[in-house]
Amino acid sequence: MTITPIAYFRSPFPTKFGIPRQSGVVAALRGRIELVPPYRSAEALRGLDDFDWLWLVWGFSANGGGRQRLTVRPPRLGGNRRVGVFATRSPFRPNGLGLSAVRLERVDWAAPGGPLIHVSGADLMDGTPVFDIKPYLPFADSHPDARQGFAGDGRWPVLSVEFAAALPAGMGEAEARTLADVLSQDPRPHYHDDPARVYGMPYGAWDVRFTVVGGVLRVVGFVAR
Repeated sequence: MTITPIAYFRSPFPTKFGIPRQSGVVAALRGRIELVPPYRSAEALRGLDDFDWLWLVWGFSANGGGRQRLTVRPPRLGGNRRVGVFATRSPFRPNGLGLSAVRLERVDWAAPGGPLIHVSGADLMDGTPVFDIKPYLPFADSHPDARQGFAGDGRWPVLSVEFAAALPAGMGEAEARTLADVLSQDPRPHYHDDPARVYGMPYGAWDVRFTVVGGVLRVVGFVAR
């Protein structure tokens, strides 16, 4: 079977670094879905705005090739315990497919070139190919009593975020709050814990520089990209 993109995702993340580890973790994070012909049509989206949530089927396009992995080391287990790839949501999968539930904010029916789908809570990199869109159905898709294996209750420890640097021109308070929510999830690899290191995370038009000491992440600068 050959599959081709029906759309591409647009988000503030030009690289994988800093993307929330699951969809819905940063609820305020906005993105949009840009359809490609022949799906860039109001006909293809007729009835979509009657739903609040969508499933996106997409591709891990930035992973490249490489050998198949039967076991992986999930970050939640500290990166030092292996489990089967099919018991995880690792991006390194046999067919490189991702699945995310996102909130549908609105459909811009009058956008130049065709409708745009605006969503929130996504965990996709900018330019990610989207292979399918399906409505989320609570009666069929929600199982609140299901066991969660090693993922536990689904909550990650969060960092306290402080802005030691002034916000750059063009970043409003709402966007700064969303950035703080992203940073609170600790974008560093789990094996990194160097309080003297200044990290850089591309986000929108800026490279965000920060340090982490204990449970506090301090934003120390912004560099225009």
